Amino acid sequence: MIKIGIIGCGKIAQVRHIPEYRQNPDCEIVGYYDLNLGRAQALASEFGGKAYMTLEEMLRDKDIDAVSVCVANISHAEDTIAALDAGKHVLCEKPMATTLEDCEKMVMAARRNGRKLMIDQNQRLAKAHRKARELVRDGFIGKILTFRTAFGHAGPETWSIDPGNATWFFDKERAVMGVMADLGVHKTDLIQYILGQKVVATTARLTTLDKRDASGKPISVDDNAMCIYEMDGGAVGTMTASWTYYGQEDNSTILYGEKGILRIYDNPEYSLEAIMRNGERVLFDLDRIQTNDNQTSTGIVDSFIDCIKNDVRPSIDGEDVLNAMKAVFGSIESSKTGRRVEID
Repeated sequence: MIKIGIIGCGKIAQVRHIPEYRQNPDCEIVGYYDLNLGRAQALASEFGGKAYMTLEEMLRDKDIDAVSVCVANISHAEDTIAALDAGKHVLCEKPMATTLEDCEKMVMAARRNGRKLMIDQNQRLAKAHRKARELVRDGFIGKILTFRTAFGHAGPETWSIDPGNATWFFDKERAVMGVMADLGVHKTDLIQYILGQKVVATTARLTTLDKRDASGKPISVDDNAMCIYEMDGGAVGTMTASWTYYGQEDNSTILYGEKGILRIYDNPEYSLEAIMRNGERVLFDLDRIQTNDNQTSTGIVDSFIDCIKNDVRPSIDGEDVLNAMKAVFGSIESSKTGRRVEID
């Protein structure tokens, strides 16, 4: 039985990590830590386990094998590295970290300690995304020429343990980045995964169009991000992330190939739709993408537990996510300078 500690007891832990761990028969949550001790104590009382006074106390506990890092963005790297150095395997929420240097330090800490480091880029595990990757690899719609991928909803105001305009997502000191790191990192990682290509250049615009903080002032992080990505396999396309889609949530990707078009989570009736050059339609009814209002199991915890149990590389290893983070930071630089930025 793999013993789990939860670092950060906010909504992402309560809605996703804890329920998914509790459904997995190969693990048990035994500890909770949060800056708000009462929050950790409440979860320990409800689900069993211990609430720790400090993070150091939790990490000293040799009974804990692995942890989920579910804290604000600014603390991802520090808490992850501390856990890895304490000999724990780590599942870290996205974005991986707030600087490329910190992302690289996390990867080095995992190597140094021989521990697993998995990043919660859970869109890779959605059935239609996995099927799309397979179809692209098999040449179903031929060489991919262009693409459009988007992730937008009405914002994170309800996606915080303290809901409303005072959410930490809008606080630059704690979040550092806005929608680009919240939603854009998902689709940046995803397009690389599906295409089997990496972003090599980006031209981006990050802006704040509508969101306001508790004082009524425009938030200090971006609420919209639009990027043009150039891929190392020749494809070129757009990635859009938004917190101002005030109607229906959009979490779709469309690929335009030499032989046809592949629409992923774009048709409400079918998770995957291929429209071939000759007009033929091929439909796949695989699953439904989860939304903020309809949470389903992401599969990320099961994958994390499996990699520990069988001592294999995580399916979404920290090192695999580095290039997506480079594209995110490159897009931020592009928006600041107004120039195209090449990704090393």
